[in-house]
Amino acid sequence: MRVLSRPKIGLFVESSRSYGRDLLRGISDFARTRTNWSLLHQEMSIDAGLPNWWQNSSLSGVIARVDTHTILPLRALNVPIVDVRCRRLFENIPQIETNDREVARLAFTHLWERGFRRFAFCGFQNAHYSENRLRHFQEFASESRCPFASYQSPGSIDKTLTDIEQTGLADVDQMSAWLRSLKVPTGLFVCNDIRGQHVLNLCQNLEIAVPDDLAVIGVDDDDAICPLSDPPLSSIRPDAHRVGFRAAETLKRMLEGNTQIAPVELVNPARVVQRLSTQVNAIDDREISRVCRIIREHACEGIKVRDVVEYTNLSRRQLERRFRNLLNRSIHEEITATQIARVQQLLRETTLTLEQIAPLAGYRHKERLCAVFKRAIGHTPGEYRNNHKHLEPLNSRKSP
Repeated sequence: MRVLSRPKIGLFVESSRSYGRDLLRGISDFARTRTNWSLLHQEMSIDAGLPNWWQNSSLSGVIARVDTHTILPLRALNVPIVDVRCRRLFENIPQIETNDREVARLAFTHLWERGFRRFAFCGFQNAHYSENRLRHFQEFASESRCPFASYQSPGSIDKTLTDIEQTGLADVDQMSAWLRSLKVPTGLFVCNDIRGQHVLNLCQNLEIAVPDDLAVIGVDDDDAICPLSDPPLSSIRPDAHRVGFRAAETLKRMLEGNTQIAPVELVNPARVVQRLSTQVNAIDDREISRVCRIIREHACEGIKVRDVVEYTNLSRRQLERRFRNLLNRSIHEEITATQIARVQQLLRETTLTLEQIAPLAGYRHKERLCAVFKRAIGHTPGEYRNNHKHLEPLNSRKSP
């Protein structure tokens, strides 16, 4: 009697990073809905060698983060391979990768729209994704005729990515000196969220005001790193789910004998997820910039315009005039906008009642909050929550 067997697909992709986990979700979604594959995977880091079971598993195909230390044993399997790391080109192994030019474009546009006209990049030398993003980001700054500075912590090309990043995270003195040298305000694009958290930690130690003096945006939208950073880190969300989905689709075509496969396919990132590290309007007036920071940090404590004036050497009239000339709104309007933004966040991300939300946004009574919210947004808080409760959560990923 003939025994039917399902194709076994080896997945050599790390689950230690958000990008890798989303790759795996995309692969799983394709396999579950388009194939009868048996997926073989185990917990691993990005630079780990192949697990012990790979040689005796009778694999039909592989999707892997291919690198020099894994390419020879993978080729020995003599099965179709799709690479989702794309650090180096390997003959007859198609690659599916995030479009780093589009990543850099989103970062540049986001900072430009916040009013920044000086730009900088911070990354890891000889990390392929960092080198790509630096090159493209610098091109956008150059095309816009904007001042540009960059810093990449030294890293050897023969080291693993993990070693390169760990060496970079220990690079404190030179990087601190570079951060101090940046003219403010500057929009800083960091190569990934790991680097972004490192930069924000150093900025705290150096008393560099983020986002007023230095606005920071990363890549990966890591749902652990970004919210834990101080301030929470804005980030470009790659469409790693689609990268994984397309990798699985490509492997299926290879298993079916299709030889017309593009050597490299680029997948555009999803979008910018803005958090506090770029929530600012860049202005050169240091006094008004400081006032904006005071408002952002204390508006939800219920401060009034008179409280803000006490933090400056300007008269109320002088401060109001300079503030409106630069930002086209009053100090009171800025306080209210900051409070309403906090209410919107709490309505979207929590199930707190209005009685609980009001004091967290600087209001003594929910009735006053409701009136201000309706006037500003055009909907009641309840209507706003209902309209947004079905939207994609920050840590979810859509299927293609």
